[in-house]
Amino acid sequence: MRADPETQLQLLDLQALDTKLGQLAHRRRGVPQVAELAELEKRAAELRDREVALRTAVSDLEREQAKADADVAQVRERITRDQKILEAGSVHSARQLEDLQHEVASLTKRVADLEDAELEVMEKLEDVQARAGAVGADIAALASRRAELERARDAAYADVDAEVARVQAERARVVPGIPEDLLALYDRIRTDSGGVGAAALHRGRCQGCQLTLTPADINRIRAEAADAVVRCEECRRILVRTAESGL
Repeated sequence: MRADPETQLQLLDLQALDTKLGQLAHRRRGVPQVAELAELEKRAAELRDREVALRTAVSDLEREQAKADADVAQVRERITRDQKILEAGSVHSARQLEDLQHEVASLTKRVADLEDAELEVMEKLEDVQARAGAVGADIAALASRRAELERARDAAYADVDAEVARVQAERARVVPGIPEDLLALYDRIRTDSGGVGAAALHRGRCQGCQLTLTPADINRIRAEAADAVVRCEECRRILVRTAESGL
């Protein structure tokens, strides 16, 4: 393949632009807020799961408290009813009177037991409600932090994307000056060689693989016509000869 020396030099300009685009892509992927946002989302998911569990526990305890309240109220009603009967003096049988008094005493003890259980449920409910509130506050704080990180990430993306647009525009000006067959070769090598398709031969060293050419390779290249497209024997990248090639 042949291409005039000036055209081959444009390959170095193109390679510099493609290298810059690769660096920008890496920079975009490495925006620090992305990693923090991923970790934050994991934490937020854990907190949401925890909040659901706590809200469920709150609901269960609220039902338990409502039942305890109803049980206490029901027993108190029975005590009030029995007390009214006793106070009315309508019970004349000593046995019935004794039974009624015993029932009032039993119900009074039952109320005390139910109120203890009710208090225990209330304490559990207050504790779970407080924990649920704390988790809710943590979720709100994470949401605020996420919004802050997203703004910073989007600003970083915008900076990178603006630079990408500028480099791509410059690349679009360079590409038309390179023959299609040479451009195709460059693109193929670049794809297969980690993003570098063309490199300068600088003082006898390939700037692509950073290896010094052998004397035989130097002589071979020196013997080639100026418009011959030569390649490094080691990395197979296009070697572009310049005034600093050491030939």
